[in-house]
Amino acid sequence: RTNNSLMSSSKKSNTSSNNKVLSKANKRKSSGLQNQKSNDKSSNGSLASTKAVGHKMQHQLSSVGHKMQHQLSSEELKVLRHQEREQRHQIVIWRHPFITLQYFFMELVELLRKEKQSVLMHKKTCATLFLGSLLLIMAYLLDGPHQLFVEKFEKHFLWCGYWVGLGVLSSVGLGTGLHTFLLYLGPHIAKVTLAAWECNSLDFPQPPYPNDVICPSTNSISSEVDMFTIMAKVRLESVMWGAGTAIGELPPFFMARAARLSGEEDPDNEDLEELEDLISSEDTGLFTRLKKAVPKIVEKVGFLGILAFASIPNPLFDLAGITCGHCLVPFWTFFGATLIGKAVIKMHIQQTFVILCFSKSYVEATLNLLGNIPYIGVYVQAPFQRAVQAQISKLHQSKASNAVQGTNILGFIFEKLVTFMIIYFIISIINSMAQSMAKRIDEAKRSSIQALKANSKIE
Repeated sequence: RTNNSLMSSSKKSNTSSNNKVLSKANKRKSSGLQNQKSNDKSSNGSLASTKAVGHKMQHQLSSVGHKMQHQLSSEELKVLRHQEREQRHQIVIWRHPFITLQYFFMELVELLRKEKQSVLMHKKTCATLFLGSLLLIMAYLLDGPHQLFVEKFEKHFLWCGYWVGLGVLSSVGLGTGLHTFLLYLGPHIAKVTLAAWECNSLDFPQPPYPNDVICPSTNSISSEVDMFTIMAKVRLESVMWGAGTAIGELPPFFMARAARLSGEEDPDNEDLEELEDLISSEDTGLFTRLKKAVPKIVEKVGFLGILAFASIPNPLFDLAGITCGHCLVPFWTFFGATLIGKAVIKMHIQQTFVILCFSKSYVEATLNLLGNIPYIGVYVQAPFQRAVQAQISKLHQSKASNAVQGTNILGFIFEKLVTFMIIYFIISIINSMAQSMAKRIDEAKRSSIQALKANSKIE
């Protein structure tokens, strides 16, 4: 029994020691597994961090590559726009008559379609204008005591509208339009000046004045003839013409202002491109420096600066509308200064110049100066002298005898010159509208090419 108890106790002690050894081994294994797991986690974390850094670097490289590709495409787009612009300049009626006329009619149809859409969008306004016009037409056609007022209003309205329209035509195209001062207003002032000094009166019979000028049948003492009374006689026509030139500056002003406010300036707009090229130009010539000073003066001085540039006849005001619109000058600041400068100050300067040049003493001095030119003076003086004598004799004719009259060589040349300039102006409008349609076609082609490139990149 004693031996059995000793053996059982020894077995128990051995089993307990074995269990302790096994538990220690298991602990060591578990700690090793935990360390291995922690090492695996740390290695996985480091791999994940390296992968994240790699992805970030790859994203940065791809973004840089995308930017380089975008810049390259913008340069290509700029070159493409320049090529298209050069091609559009070739679309003129004397080079490609059939294409020019085709594009002109296409642009005309497109403008009519847009006008139709605009009318449909503003039905109430158009209906109000239509009803108001209908009432005015009825009042104009119906007989009654109001016809005396209607006839007087019609005469002044048509006369003022005629000169305003000529002023607008002179101002369109940034100074490249129909120069109606040289063709219409200047000769009208000269005719009134010659008649005033010859007739010694400004009471010209109406009619035919203002369409034609003849001396009154009896000597009038109601008006004294001097430079200021002649200026007053032609002031209405001059002011209306100057107002028309101011109105003609509004379309480029609104265009440049809308483009600046939207932040999406049309890269194909040649007027804005000319302004930007002028600002960024490195040319140090006097005229370029003067044109560069215009936007700075407009921004800093404002109303008085615009008034000064509009009042003095100079080529620096050609880009005034675009400059003021680009600089976000307020509308009434721009239009008020332009209207006062062109219709009041500038017109009085031009009136004074024409009246002085065509005063009787200056005309005689000019004819004598032409006659004193060596060798050819007599031949140059003769047609001008005949033209002046014909105009003077025409002033003393009655209304009935004035209907039938001969023509002189200078009048014939001037008439043909006016006809030629009007025809050229109409042709320039046709060319401009044809080039506008070509621009629409180029924009459609460019957008389709960009869409095809975008689809190919996605695929």
